[in-house]
Amino acid sequence: MTHPKFYPEESARFAAAIEKLKGHKVAVLGHKRPDGDCIGSTVAVVRILKALGVEAVGLNNDATPVTLEAFVGDTPMAGADDFIPEGHLAVSVDCADFKRVGDRLNELFPVVALNVDHHISNKLYAGENIVIGSSSATAEMLAGFFFDNDYAIDATTAQALYVGVATDTGQFRFPSTTPATFEIARRLCECGANPSAAAYELYERESFAKIKLLQNFLDSLTMEFDGRVCVGLIDNGVYESTGATIDDSEGLVDYARAIDGVDIGVMIEDRDGALKCSLRAKDPKYRVDQIAKQFSGGGHACAAGLNVENSSIKAFYPRLMEAIGQHLENL
Repeated sequence: MTHPKFYPEESARFAAAIEKLKGHKVAVLGHKRPDGDCIGSTVAVVRILKALGVEAVGLNNDATPVTLEAFVGDTPMAGADDFIPEGHLAVSVDCADFKRVGDRLNELFPVVALNVDHHISNKLYAGENIVIGSSSATAEMLAGFFFDNDYAIDATTAQALYVGVATDTGQFRFPSTTPATFEIARRLCECGANPSAAAYELYERESFAKIKLLQNFLDSLTMEFDGRVCVGLIDNGVYESTGATIDDSEGLVDYARAIDGVDIGVMIEDRDGALKCSLRAKDPKYRVDQIAKQFSGGGHACAAGLNVENSSIKAFYPRLMEAIGQHLENL
């Protein structure tokens, strides 16, 4: 059966870029604090490259989160601190700004051969940039490229791509989910992806420490702008007091967004003066990426983030609220 192509132009560009990588060693880089789309995309690209005869390894500044370890399989992965490039070319996935891979990988790879991403804020920093801002996930893009180019997709690759799509669509709930998203997921299942096994690893193995972190986060929720914005905090020292890890904060901001009447959910973390802020909106019209951009951040219309160094929640909170208030007024 002949299927229509998901991304005719971009898939051809991807295939041409892959051809240029043949004969080289390749390091596939993802952003710090990797999520499901980052790990899934990294695993998938490494495995496809190896299937095409290219020596490849996945690299990340941070360790794979416990909830995502099951999806790596036998894929070659390495940590940034332990890696020594031996003529490797760099390919980045799911990374809008190359600074997000971390200082060590920035130093090791000053030049990026190929950048594959779905963030509308992507800075187009590579020799070849394939960015589709309308795609729900980088994994969705990659799956489309693989199908369009008739690459052989094994079960581990299919599962990794499925996880990337499922997590970045909020289990197919977010506005970025399209009929093509479901068709790609269906075809990944035909290649060996297992939705129930993925859901078990992702959502049914929470640690007690994460539940305590969630409890702390919910207790901190505050309503702003007549209930249109809900803000939750993770104060400095909370990870230590609950026994949780930074990976355990993944998805907490969605509880702030989920409240009836809230348009934008916010989470602010403080780790010894290094702040991380996540912004989530229910509707793309709120363009939270534009709020993040004011603080050198970025992301998607409905999901964005930013980092602030050498500050505190007390100092940053009013600045962020002012930016959100002005943004809401201008809509």
